[in-house]
Amino acid sequence: MACRISELVIDCADPDRLAAFWSEVLGYVELGREDDGSIEIGPPGVGFGGPQPTLVLSPSSDPRPAKLRLHIDVNATDRDQDAELQRLLALGAGRVDVGQTGTESWHVLADPEGNEFCLLYARLQPL
Repeated sequence: MACRISELVIDCADPDRLAAFWSEVLGYVELGREDDGSIEIGPPGVGFGGPQPTLVLSPSSDPRPAKLRLHIDVNATDRDQDAELQRLLALGAGRVDVGQTGTESWHVLADPEGNEFCLLYARLQPL
């Protein structure tokens, strides 16, 4: 028996802002809030335990470390990479230079709190 990733927890200064951003990026909805201010988002109608992991945006006043050791990769499902890049930038993502050569097939971006993620080239089928 193997494990599955059920949720990813992201420490952040503003859980509401990041929950709104990532909900728009992934087509997720708010699943719940905890007394500590954490917000869980996930696929509509499925939630925790479904085929996709949920995200938990957890409030933290700790400063962000220089470079995260883990990042999220996303793929468009209903448009090409260029159109998806424009959508993500309009939602508040920013471009990030982590030493790319310019020949990569992916784009390195950051969410509104500076957490890096990559937009990959391949279009995936929606679940």
